Amino acid sequence: MIVITAPTGNIGGHLLSRLLRSAPAEEGLRVVVRDPARLPDEVRERVEVITGSHGDPEVVDRAFEGADAVFWLVPPDSSLPPEAAYSGFTRPAARALAAHGVGHVVGVSALGRGTPVADRAGLVTASLAMDDLIASTGVAHRALACPSFFENLLEEADSIRENGVFTDLVDADRKAPMVAVADIAAAAAALLLDRTWTGAGSVPVLGPRDLSPADLARIMTEQLGRPVRYERQSYDDLYAALVGHGLDAAFVQGIVDMKRAKDDGLDAGVPRTDESSSPTTFEQWCVQVLKPAVLT
Repeated sequence: MIVITAPTGNIGGHLLSRLLRSAPAEEGLRVVVRDPARLPDEVRERVEVITGSHGDPEVVDRAFEGADAVFWLVPPDSSLPPEAAYSGFTRPAARALAAHGVGHVVGVSALGRGTPVADRAGLVTASLAMDDLIASTGVAHRALACPSFFENLLEEADSIRENGVFTDLVDADRKAPMVAVADIAAAAAALLLDRTWTGAGSVPVLGPRDLSPADLARIMTEQLGRPVRYERQSYDDLYAALVGHGLDAAFVQGIVDMKRAKDDGLDAGVPRTDESSSPTTFEQWCVQVLKPAVLT
């Protein structure tokens, strides 16, 4: 029995679809979802559904009973400080993992462990602490150590369409790994279906190559057939804009600290190998995902 949290999200949706295609017939699939209506009818017919939040002690107690493996993803809650949004949300699950003797957990986390900026990286620091909390239960644990997602650019689709501009806080020439969420889901599926691994550790998922904002602008210009340029936003402007939208001030500071740490090399602490490089290129992603979002 594999339990999938956040099955209607970007990563969880890809993962659930992949497991429905590739999991052996004897492998049960159970999902934890706030609103089962968000699952397609054909999916609901093939999985066991636990309704509720996976931050709720009663929900995870029901969800983890008889489970062999869990896919763990915390949807960041911008109404809470980072520690509460990550470790606070995860504590009921940690107790339930131990109580039900769950064997394996695959979680979505971030790059940066062991780097000089890991302890001042905002949301990433909170995510790494969450990984430690899960590992402390004694479960076999793999944290998928991810860089920024290609999908983050979908938040800028309107700006790209209307103004030909996308923004971030890092230097235009700062190269760093980036990854498609489908590749993260593929890595998660492989670990959840294997389960011969033991102990606690991380699995980097780095995308096929490092890219800078300048690279992204050039590739988007080529693939979209229209000019796209990068504008670097200031930390103060981002903080003011997000707080102005009603986000918790401590959570916003966590975003700013994460962005600052990325510009200081947070994502550069893992050497790229064939094993850590995932296949989806930014060019492919632009054609398959970004272009329909921007041009339709």
